[in-house]
Amino acid sequence: MKRPNSVKALEDLGRVRLSKSFFMRDMLYSEVGNFFGVPNIPDDPDLAIEAASRLCTELLEPLQDRFGRISIRSAFRSCEVNQLCNEKQLGCSRNEANYAAHIYDRRDADGFMGATASIVVNGFIDYYERTGHWQALAWWIHDHLPPCNTYFFPKLAAFNIRWHERPGRTIKSYVPPKGVLTQPGMDNFDGSHASEYADFIAEFEKGSSSI
Repeated sequence: MKRPNSVKALEDLGRVRLSKSFFMRDMLYSEVGNFFGVPNIPDDPDLAIEAASRLCTELLEPLQDRFGRISIRSAFRSCEVNQLCNEKQLGCSRNEANYAAHIYDRRDADGFMGATASIVVNGFIDYYERTGHWQALAWWIHDHLPPCNTYFFPKLAAFNIRWHERPGRTIKSYVPPKGVLTQPGMDNFDGSHASEYADFIAEFEKGSSSI
């Protein structure tokens, strides 16, 4: 697929189904792009679609199957949008650091493909806002999903989740305690962490059964 150069072509790109629940259009929304009038369109749609499909199929769908609706806060960024975001200090890394992360249509320096989305698990919000225990969801993901990197933020317990051809398995956070919660080699990396999310799971399942 060529880079869209018409409304119809962009509509066709947006209609590409990435997984059972997600379409490419879900990946393309950008507040930075909208505010500054910079189109958030991939230069290599085929690469972006392939990476986004893996992200959705392997990570987002299992998460949504377990906990219900996921809200995507930020996903794909074109090089132009990401560079502008970086230059204006709006929370984006430089382009090269975001290849195979938020910039789906570029491989990283080692030639690997990847994709990142910033998401909110709606069913986790109430528990998080009452307890502040963001680690519950972080450890559930660590124990149940394929290897991936996550990075948690204070508002709504939103977090970046990254699919990559050479996956990492690190949990980081801007929420106290800030920094690295776990990564390979740390004492807390292996084994079950069920005690960390038992209360959340019980509360979630109780709420689900009462609907």
